[in-house]
Amino acid sequence: MESCLKKYWKKKRIVLILGSGFLLGCIGIGNTLKNLNFPVFVHSEVSDLEQQDTENEQKDYIKWVDFNVCYQALEDAYLWDVKTHGQEVELHWISLLAYLACRNGGDFSDYHSSDMDTIAEILINHETTLEEMTKDKKYYSYYLEAYTAVLDGMVGTYEIQIDGENGEKTWETKYGLKAFSPIAKGFEYYDYDDFGKPRAYGYSRPHLGHDMMGQIGTPITAIESGYVEALGWNQYGGWRIGIRSFDKKRYYYYAHLRQNFPYYQTLKEGSIVQAGDVIGYMGHTGYSSTENVNNIETVHLHWGLQLIFDESQKDGNNEIWIDCYQLTRFLAQNRSETCKDPETKDYNRVYEIKDPAANERSSQTS
Repeated sequence: MESCLKKYWKKKRIVLILGSGFLLGCIGIGNTLKNLNFPVFVHSEVSDLEQQDTENEQKDYIKWVDFNVCYQALEDAYLWDVKTHGQEVELHWISLLAYLACRNGGDFSDYHSSDMDTIAEILINHETTLEEMTKDKKYYSYYLEAYTAVLDGMVGTYEIQIDGENGEKTWETKYGLKAFSPIAKGFEYYDYDDFGKPRAYGYSRPHLGHDMMGQIGTPITAIESGYVEALGWNQYGGWRIGIRSFDKKRYYYYAHLRQNFPYYQTLKEGSIVQAGDVIGYMGHTGYSSTENVNNIETVHLHWGLQLIFDESQKDGNNEIWIDCYQLTRFLAQNRSETCKDPETKDYNRVYEIKDPAANERSSQTS
């Protein structure tokens, strides 16, 4: 997201070769492209890029993911996972989704809950096993790895505070959804599926995230536990935060944060955050090379989810960003409750959480 042009450079590469025979004629064009922040490559630079692409293509990792799982399939798979947790036959929601995907080619547009129920009941009744069902499915391993990259870390065992007797909070161990909506509980927003829609600032490009429109200052919460990898100004995203999952497969991008008060005040690069922690505040900064400028007309949060199977995909020609609309709908059932501190002006979560993944990371760095 830091350099949006790179995302589609592999598919739409423009090579400008400055030959000696027409060098003078190209100077004006080159200057114009530079003024537009458009990269101009000489032949040696292009060769280096092509060599890098060839080397990356030879590596054995997933190069692209279309995540088209609908909300209802996510919800049904999740409910079966929770229902069977601790039972003789445990159904893992990602495995169920991957099996359906290898049957429907990853297209969930015609999905019905009965599709999931039938598979689950067959497995629970010991009529067969998932291993047996998938042994001849050529693409099951691909969908399992791809969907694990998207969803791993969102469901599992965790501890969370609940209201106890005498108004005191106590800790309770739970199994279920431990990822949160990026919008804090009680704050209104509206959204729609705008992934891939055209954007024109700087240059024409597709929108590689999900926009959630709301009010200035709405608390933004971490979707998944992780660590802050990026914090600061970007001319496209304005004040933004980048949080990396502990397994390094997911990079969460939160952008257009509030002018003058974008972040939770103690947050810094390297900070460990728990899912549901307040990390920043909604605004409309961005579309400017000058910091702290409101050049976005509509107040909203832009959040994006990048998948990383190899570190070469983090920044470069091969970035993978997925459509988050259906996932956002799914996460809306779990919103972190917050309250405002009148002294610091920051919002804090009401009920703390202990995510084993975050606690393990904290112990490793302490």
